[in-house]
Amino acid sequence: MVLPHHTPYVTPHILHKNYAQPDHEPFSTLIGRDLEYFSHAGFDMDRIQIKRNAPVALLYEDAIRNEGAIISSSGALINFSGKKTGRSPKDKRIVYEETSKDDIWWGPVNIKMDEHTFEINRERAIDYLNTRDNVYVFDGFAGWDPKYRIKVRVICARAYHALFMHNMLIRPTEEQLANFGEPDFIIYNAGQFPANRFTKGMSSTTSVEINFKRMEMVILGTEYAGEMKKGVFSVMHYLQPVKFGQLSLHSSANVGIENGDVTLFFGLSGTGKTTLSADPNRLLIGDDEHVWSDTGVFNIEGGCYAKCINLSAEKEPDIYNAIRFGSILENVVYNPLTRVPDYDDVSITENTRCAYPIEFIPNAQIPCIVDRQPSNIIMLTCDAFGVLPPVSRLTPEQASYHFLAGYTSKTPGTEDGVLEPIPTFSTCYSAPFIVLHPGRYAEMLAERMSKHQVNCWLINTGWTGGKFGTGKRCPLKYTRRIVDAVHSGELARAEYETFDTFNLSIPTSLEGVPRELLNPSLAWADKEAFRKEVRKLASMFQKAFALYESDVDEKVRLAGPQI
Repeated sequence: MVLPHHTPYVTPHILHKNYAQPDHEPFSTLIGRDLEYFSHAGFDMDRIQIKRNAPVALLYEDAIRNEGAIISSSGALINFSGKKTGRSPKDKRIVYEETSKDDIWWGPVNIKMDEHTFEINRERAIDYLNTRDNVYVFDGFAGWDPKYRIKVRVICARAYHALFMHNMLIRPTEEQLANFGEPDFIIYNAGQFPANRFTKGMSSTTSVEINFKRMEMVILGTEYAGEMKKGVFSVMHYLQPVKFGQLSLHSSANVGIENGDVTLFFGLSGTGKTTLSADPNRLLIGDDEHVWSDTGVFNIEGGCYAKCINLSAEKEPDIYNAIRFGSILENVVYNPLTRVPDYDDVSITENTRCAYPIEFIPNAQIPCIVDRQPSNIIMLTCDAFGVLPPVSRLTPEQASYHFLAGYTSKTPGTEDGVLEPIPTFSTCYSAPFIVLHPGRYAEMLAERMSKHQVNCWLINTGWTGGKFGTGKRCPLKYTRRIVDAVHSGELARAEYETFDTFNLSIPTSLEGVPRELLNPSLAWADKEAFRKEVRKLASMFQKAFALYESDVDEKVRLAGPQI
């Protein structure tokens, strides 16, 4: 900063007329209907300066000037989310109101909130935003298909949050922005300001709440940017089936360069969803959120939100190279002298992240939409019990069963107190974001699979030859070979045998993959120990699936393991 009594470190006669000038008018002035909207919403337009869809460079400047952000050696903006470094699922609420109450799957995921409490928190958020000198607005789209997209408006007090949603939503053209009109969904992010925990229904100073009647979201008490991303996904998880009759999915997706065949990848954290959908022979449609529509598949988002822990150019070159000017590194530790990020340092959190526009990925399918139905669905699991085969061909009923079960396992060392593998069942592979009853998504999935004759595969990227501690994890080269065989059609033409108890069809051979790997019973030296683990995991499946038994067809119930 050059003070009045200091000499600028620039030769005066070459200064441009805009040198060190304040922000340009178009990014701080609202007129007509836009101005009227913010006035009616309760914003003090005489006091605050609203910056709408500000350029990336301006957001960098404000984040550095006002939020302590820094620029990394690769040009990405490094910023911090404060106390909360991950989502707060126990503080997520949905307003109980007449337009949506009969559709919501109420319970521990979707906790009820009354309309009055929502109004209190909404006003609290706007009151806080009115105390800020700068208020950032980003108007963008969720959904690449114009028939099913929604217009989203984000209102926040941090430049970092505005840049994050600039990356994660679909960025409008100048013409689309000029004709944006009224948004379909609004996020009021006052995350720096706490909720009043004595307000009815509040369990802490954090509150993340959605009102489907007002189509609004209010965030208090958390500055973790991922809350906004997943808030938009929850809204699409509600609107797509209820309003549009389309199937929203927590999945990655890619399309073959030569044949144009589409594959959907379902999988929880650590199963390989991002790694396996990144394929040099295929174009990436998206890495996390999609809609399977009547005409094809489209990405909900305009960017990616990748984990950075242990990131390297060798292991994840596409993600590593996407971390450049315009990207955000969130909660990543850096060398203060060189500004080089340290992706192995977890002193702030293990949940370090990078958000970047999807066009930063060289083999991205832009626009992120294909007018073709999927040919294959791959359900990924990381089985630390060493029981499930590395690949199984699922019947339609088995596909519904495993989609509802959403199984993977936590391994020792991932959390304090985890001494042996712990099964994790996340229904529809997206339990924290489910809005409707899981059976509704599963039914829509089964209908689409049947109509378009889609092949479904269960791929285990976990342990073989023994459970965690005695066996070894399935080598990535074999898993990639299996995925390639799915895409080439080899596995569809293979001969199959039955894997007992789970009644899965597994290939008897696949060139390039050892025979003993394909059938876990051959890989285990201790056959009795193997049978014991099979029964143990099968009983875990049965116990977890009991939650859905009364709501699914008998054929689906019988598609699971039988002891």
